[in-house]
Amino acid sequence: MTGTTLITGADGYLGGLLAADLPSWSDDALILSVRARDEAEFADRRARLERALGPEAAGRATIVPADLRSDDAFADVDPRSVTRIVHTAAVTRFNVDRDTARADNVEGTARVCAFALRCDNLQRFAHVSTLYSVGRREGSIKEVRYDDSGFVNHYEWSKWASEEHALDTCSDLPLSLLRLPTLIADDDSGHVTQYNAFHNTLKLYYYGLLSLVPGKAETPMVLATGAFATAATRPLLDPAAPDGIYHLCPDPPANADLGRLIDTAFTVYERDEHFRRRRHLRPVYCTRDSFDDMVDLAEHMRGGPINQAIGSVAPFAHQLYLPKTFHNEGLRAVWQDYTAPDPVELIEATCEYLAASRWGRNSEETP
Repeated sequence: MTGTTLITGADGYLGGLLAADLPSWSDDALILSVRARDEAEFADRRARLERALGPEAAGRATIVPADLRSDDAFADVDPRSVTRIVHTAAVTRFNVDRDTARADNVEGTARVCAFALRCDNLQRFAHVSTLYSVGRREGSIKEVRYDDSGFVNHYEWSKWASEEHALDTCSDLPLSLLRLPTLIADDDSGHVTQYNAFHNTLKLYYYGLLSLVPGKAETPMVLATGAFATAATRPLLDPAAPDGIYHLCPDPPANADLGRLIDTAFTVYERDEHFRRRRHLRPVYCTRDSFDDMVDLAEHMRGGPINQAIGSVAPFAHQLYLPKTFHNEGLRAVWQDYTAPDPVELIEATCEYLAASRWGRNSEETP
């Protein structure tokens, strides 16, 4: 039976991918919520989203403004019509302050949960989270609920708190929590349209603005693509899929460690004439105490490239000292057509794209 899927944050990276993908396998109508401060901003966001979706998805979609900081965020949506909710809206910056993280991620999720409880015909409520909602834990990480173990940044805390709220208030709903890894490219080609801390850090190394590597070389780097995350989400939106927590990540052995990531990136860079002319040396690893000392020093140097470089890495660097193995048995049991990119090939392709395009500035130079 055809229903209606509401996607929050549809103008964000994953929300947009899911909105464009859903018409290829579902007959659902789409309600796509975007955040806008006024009518002019909404009109602009709606036009951009319609262009990105293409005619098939856009023709099936109703795009609505929904500010999740407002109690009437879904005033334009009839809860009786909604049969599936995919909550992707969130602030995802590692350096987000606690108040913003609470207002957007925690309280925003609470409002989505409150709306979900009013949807009498709801068949699936998928809440998108992050693998790093488990915070400072190390070792084996299962697809289960974890308590507060401390967090590296406010973003991690807010996603954990959002999970807690959803699990506490929506336990009687068909709820799935989808924990995502770091998405570094659109697909296996390495093409990048959404830049994040991963890409920014590689840019610092390319331009010689960072000479140290915070973290342990053996720390697993759990990386994936937008295409992988989209494909993994499809079976979890099926009403027949078991409720629960899912890690949308590659199998544990299919992850490169930090050392392999750095080696692969610099192997790519060293094939680039512009990089070779600068004669940058490969970075060296430093201890957590040494990195913290460097952060303290940078904070006393107001402005300047060193302060900016360290400041962009610091909000997530401590995770690189906390090796984790994320298990995905639940995902594998549901996703019969599971396939994941080769991690080293993905890193290589992504670094090639970043270097050739100069991080998106020279699109004509991309492979």
